[in-house]
Amino acid sequence: MPLDKSVLAQAPTVMRDFLFYMETIKGRSPRTVDSYFIDLRTFFRFLKLHKGLIAADVSFDDISIDDVDIDFIRSVTLSDVYEFMYFITKERGNNATTRARKVSCLKSFFKYLTVNANLLEQNPIKDLEIPAIKKSMPKYLTLEESFELLNHVVDDGYYERDFCILTLFLNCGMRLSELVGIDLGDLSDNTVRITGKGNKERIVYLNRACLDAIENYKAVRSRNLTDIKDKDALFLSRLGTRISRRRVQQIVERTLQNTGLSNQGLSTHKLRHTAATLMYQYGGVDIRVLSEILGHEHVSTTEIYTHVSNKQMEEASAKSPLSGVKPPKRKTVPKVKSQKDDNDDNEE
Repeated sequence: MPLDKSVLAQAPTVMRDFLFYMETIKGRSPRTVDSYFIDLRTFFRFLKLHKGLIAADVSFDDISIDDVDIDFIRSVTLSDVYEFMYFITKERGNNATTRARKVSCLKSFFKYLTVNANLLEQNPIKDLEIPAIKKSMPKYLTLEESFELLNHVVDDGYYERDFCILTLFLNCGMRLSELVGIDLGDLSDNTVRITGKGNKERIVYLNRACLDAIENYKAVRSRNLTDIKDKDALFLSRLGTRISRRRVQQIVERTLQNTGLSNQGLSTHKLRHTAATLMYQYGGVDIRVLSEILGHEHVSTTEIYTHVSNKQMEEASAKSPLSGVKPPKRKTVPKVKSQKDDNDDNEE
């Protein structure tokens, strides 16, 4: 899916070239490139406001950036970026994760201008650090909750499809975009070819549960559909088009609610956490293999999924070679007479 033309129409030339570069050369997904556009637009709107180039009666969201050119960008300093970070923190309430994403976008943009396009001689933000993000334990379903989730899929005429979606999430650790993008032609024997971040393809092996769920769904895939518009897509909507990301989210949210788990902050991505956690805890999957399954570029990224359960920590403690040592019975130590005691005896 190419970039949205309406997005490109709003971008100045230097920014448009960067977006094309990120999509065609770096292989970023259209969704990621769209986020680059939004972050850069916010940055340039702030700069024009910060430098007093906007009338007082113009709202922030109405500030046009179509006149931004390389000369304007050359005026950017590290101090301007610090002011921008303060603005998005205090005025727009961006959390650490969102701020880190914006900094990453700016660093990619200025690196492109300096290294790839040779439009800048020096990178003014090369020393800009990405904000630290608090690392928290990921939320996931327990094994028992996972069984309960599969047992509470709503039967509204699309039971086989929805059950198959949840089964793939819980067994394969797919991202939402990866699942939605599966074509019938991607299935081969006991594998599926999926396209992950950066348009990188990988092969994921399907276990018996996944194969059975897919076969059951394919047998009724065209049921209730008078016209299939997207014949290649594995998962179809009620209209015969490829199922949307939002519809899959609604299916997961509804099933979580039906299971009584809707108040735990769970989502489609948390099912990815669940799959990785269950493979690690119950399947003894090596972290390097788990990294390949999840499509991570670096093993370090996978470590967030390999947290250990309280049960594992209890078992690890029990396996200590000293775990069987028992405290000895207390020995009675004979009292040693002191010189003072001898003197006391003599006095008697």
